[in-house]
Amino acid sequence: MKAQDSAIRMSAIAPRIVGPGSAAASGTLPAALGVLLFSFSFPATSWALTGFGPWTATGLRGAGAGLLAALYLAAVRAPLPTRRQWPGLLVVAAGCVLGFPLLTTLALRMSSTAHSAVVIGLLPLATAVFAAWRTGRRPSRAFWGAALVGAAAVIAFTLLQSHGRPSAADCLLFAALLVCAAGYAEGGRLSRDLPGAQVIAWAVVAALPATVLTTALALPAEPVHPGAKALVGLAYTAAVSQFGGFVLWYRGMAAIGVPRASQLQLAQPLLTLVWAVLLLAEDLPAAAPVTAVVVLVCIAVTQRARA
Repeated sequence: MKAQDSAIRMSAIAPRIVGPGSAAASGTLPAALGVLLFSFSFPATSWALTGFGPWTATGLRGAGAGLLAALYLAAVRAPLPTRRQWPGLLVVAAGCVLGFPLLTTLALRMSSTAHSAVVIGLLPLATAVFAAWRTGRRPSRAFWGAALVGAAAVIAFTLLQSHGRPSAADCLLFAALLVCAAGYAEGGRLSRDLPGAQVIAWAVVAALPATVLTTALALPAEPVHPGAKALVGLAYTAAVSQFGGFVLWYRGMAAIGVPRASQLQLAQPLLTLVWAVLLLAEDLPAAAPVTAVVVLVCIAVTQRARA
């Protein structure tokens, strides 16, 4: 028992021994992989909408993820979260499992994937704000300056594409990024106490009653034409967008901090633009390359600035 206790104590202080550079490297990779996986979410949702209504697609997405999460939690014999952790998990469930998928799915019926992806580009800044509020940490001025420049570039791009007048879809997307930012920040905070996989797993399980009820009510009310493309899109949003991607995302957040991890997501709308062209044959906006350069520079600055 003494040797085991000693090993536990050594593992607990290991990150301090290897230094912040190693911790940043080990956290940046999973966070970046999570962003890459998330970048396919809007095209996959568009595919799902070819065979399912928005409410049905959202319900099935959450219910499928909930089933996978329940199997995972049973396989690892995860202990129940504490009473102190449940409020945060419910925020993750409300923002990332229910609010964001539904609002963005409704928006994608009225807006292109490319346009929607760029509007959601404001998510990193919103996440950093929520994280600063919830954790009490204050990122540096350089960090905030780069984040604001990146957000400004995204806003300018959005207004250029919508001719200066935000649409109904834009309003849905702005609401979606706010609730998702709250879920991201809360999930990142919880990942310091729980493994990232368990944070999202318990969140989607907590949302199961709502997602199953939504599916049961929406299936008979909306048309269903489950073609191959629709089924692939639905499977991706359930298994990856709603569960697998979050496992990597929250793991990275726990290692490098919510503010820094959130700024990696500035690359997500640009990646989604590429997939929108390649997978959905949408037209690439002319301002996309300029926005790409600005955003990538902002990512580099935020990663170097102390959070």
